[in-house]
Amino acid sequence: MIHNISYRAFVYGTESKEKVLEAISTLFPNSSPQCEATEGYYKNQVLILHDKIDKKKPIKEFVELLSSMDDPAKKRIINQLEDKMDDYGNLFLRFDKQRAYQGDMKVVEHGDSIHTKIKIAAYPAKKKVALEIGRKLFD
Repeated sequence: MIHNISYRAFVYGTESKEKVLEAISTLFPNSSPQCEATEGYYKNQVLILHDKIDKKKPIKEFVELLSSMDDPAKKRIINQLEDKMDDYGNLFLRFDKQRAYQGDMKVVEHGDSIHTKIKIAAYPAKKKVALEIGRKLFD
């Protein structure tokens, strides 16, 4: 169903890197993200935590987490699926960092989140096929 999952999260100067790592571990418990330092708009340091998951077991665990979301959240994702997927079958979801730190998965629209790119395994690799598989993921 899924080829791979990439994610990234920003750690701003007012945040704790350890807390953001803990938030990431709610979604991806076995991931060891890479860390890159960059400069923010006001010359402050911003860390970017990122990883790509392509092993079957962690992907299966993530799918199980998605299926454990409450029904209204899954329905909201299904209703927005076409807008959140590109023509190559990549599904883009953002999970709230603060809620993830508390052990909860909440899909949000704002930027202060854990950005995920889920590559749907669709044959042929067309958006229409990937949308059908995406709907099954959240049904």
